[in-house]
Amino acid sequence: MGSQEKIKEQLLIEEEVVGQNEIILFNDDVNTFDHVIDTLIYACDHTPEQAEQCSIIVHYKGKCTVKTGSYDELEPRCSKLLQAGLSAEIV
Repeated sequence: MGSQEKIKEQLLIEEEVVGQNEIILFNDDVNTFDHVIDTLIYACDHTPEQAEQCSIIVHYKGKCTVKTGSYDELEPRCSKLLQAGLSAEIV
């Protein structure tokens, strides 16, 4: 096994160890599209287009992954979504 192959294998192992969490946003019958879009822009740093697409997916599919990253990075973002009255969780 060459040194380049060892480095690639080591990187793959490190990526698996780090792991990524996701914020899942759930559909509800309370919040408007505009409120969801504005909140995603504010809490998750989405562009208006990203936020609109996520809101449509949530509406039709019932849920959507809106942000991925480490738990420590996602926790304050998820808290902002919850404080705005949206239904979300980190998985």
